[in-house]
Amino acid sequence: MHVSEHIPLILIFGAMLLTGWFAHVAGEKTGIPRVTLLLIIGVLAGPDILDLVPDQVSSWFDQVTHLALAMVGFLLGERFMGRELKRSGRKVLIISVGEVLAAAGIVFLATQLIGLDPVMGLLLAAMAPASAPAATLDVIEEKGARGPLSRTVLGVVAIDDAWGVILFSLLLVVAQALSTDAAPLGWMVSALWEVLGGIALGVILGIPMAWMTGRLRDGEPTLLEASGFVLLCGGLALWLNLSYMLACMALGATVANRAKHYKRPFSDIEGAKEPFLVMFFLLAGFKMDVDMLPSLGVIGLVYIASRTIGLVGGGALASSVAGAEEVVRRNVGWCLLSQAGVALGLALLVEERFPEIGSKILPLVIGSTIIFELLGPVVVRWRLKKAGEIPT
Repeated sequence: MHVSEHIPLILIFGAMLLTGWFAHVAGEKTGIPRVTLLLIIGVLAGPDILDLVPDQVSSWFDQVTHLALAMVGFLLGERFMGRELKRSGRKVLIISVGEVLAAAGIVFLATQLIGLDPVMGLLLAAMAPASAPAATLDVIEEKGARGPLSRTVLGVVAIDDAWGVILFSLLLVVAQALSTDAAPLGWMVSALWEVLGGIALGVILGIPMAWMTGRLRDGEPTLLEASGFVLLCGGLALWLNLSYMLACMALGATVANRAKHYKRPFSDIEGAKEPFLVMFFLLAGFKMDVDMLPSLGVIGLVYIASRTIGLVGGGALASSVAGAEEVVRRNVGWCLLSQAGVALGLALLVEERFPEIGSKILPLVIGSTIIFELLGPVVVRWRLKKAGEIPT
């Protein structure tokens, strides 16, 4: 039975937001990550199983994705270039770069060993470094973990998604070049325009935003001010064919470094993004092609195994180069396995640019995200306990 197409939009919005609230409450009581619950609910309600959602909802997906990821990109900009990075120091910087490059490199090599198309291999490699800072942070705070491993992990998860977005933007351009017959000069110019133009747009808009923050009126800036700049930046980037995630990251980085009251716009956006993220995760589940899963089994296993090897091995090697403590070398990579919203967002961007490949990548990333979200926090607790950083 298909649901009527004439259901009022306001009813669908309300149902989706209350589903997000239910997932949050259920997640706290069961220990299952909210992202995992929302994805599973979305898959069950989607056209391949219960078919509870009108077709009109699918047409929202691209716009909701753009809204959610513009806000996520802005928040990543603060982590990447703000005061947090200056506090984190050299070791965290080296470890974060090392594990991001290793995860992408090992995933690409593994996909080529099983004969996967190089473009699909590059795109999977581009999504591999993305992590889930919230899941890792929750475990460390819940257990009251203290020590060099906990400090290092907190620093790395604060910025590795930002490195991941930069690497994704570059590899996406390379994948486009491999899949087109355009002359090398043409796609190089296009790549420079997309990447450097996106960064430039974020900086140009970030300067007046940083100046206006806290100046136009006494006290807190309004949500309108912060969200207006973020969405303007993302919209202009899409209109000009620039990387809108990089543009919003550059916007956040500029504000974090130049604004006097730099925390205020980020706290506004942190709260404003919640409804969009709930809809984003549910819609990702709706879009999942369940029939595609059996054919992706081997590729999914290779992706999960190679990403794990890349993070663990890259974390250990980079920690050695950075001169980190032995306890950090042995454990830091294991604490970075969780993967959630950013990886899904990148998979959806792939589906926009490469519809045929994206239809295979999206269910694979949703499936692996559920696995990593369930296993990641368990592994973090195990390694922190092994490191002796959880109080008894």
